[in-house]
Amino acid sequence: MSLVLDFQRKRGILFVVSGPSGVGKDTVLDRSLQNMEGIIKSVSATTRPPRDTERSGIDYFFYTQERFETEIADAAFLEYENYGSHFYGTPLAPVEQSLAEGTDVVLKIEVKGALNVKQLLPATRLIFIQPPAFSVLEERLIGRGKDTPEKIQQRLEIAKGELDARREYHYLITNDNLETAVNTLCAIIIAERHRIQPESS
Repeated sequence: MSLVLDFQRKRGILFVVSGPSGVGKDTVLDRSLQNMEGIIKSVSATTRPPRDTERSGIDYFFYTQERFETEIADAAFLEYENYGSHFYGTPLAPVEQSLAEGTDVVLKIEVKGALNVKQLLPATRLIFIQPPAFSVLEERLIGRGKDTPEKIQQRLEIAKGELDARREYHYLITNDNLETAVNTLCAIIIAERHRIQPESS
């Protein structure tokens, strides 16, 4: 007679992906999720106006300043930050519902927010995406053609601080080759799903 032990996971895993602006987080994450089942990308809320290509509820939830501040007071965000004149945050309820249903959830948020989430939910797995070199990051930001030289320098200064925070993360992916980066992220998710004893730190 064989004994079958049921270690089936009942609750989803929360993943957080961070990295400097221009490192390719969206591309790596979106390509990875196309290859994975049982995982969704959390939709953030913001008070900034939508861009022409953005769709409410898909790219962001677009809140008024008043609504955002009300939800802060109601502790309705897993994390939130104020960048410039606009708020960004992760609504707690949809994340918690998905995790309770056994669905994995991935957040794409900044370093400060990621560390706040880890403090609140220690089982969260943090993944940092870095460029192959700082000079490559600068080239990518210039190549995008989206920002002024002053804005690019500001992003690069922020990136230095974010790169210093890599040691706080569980996994590090270098986005030198897109296919390799995508495969690495998928491998991390698969490995975490097969963990028998989830780590709390």
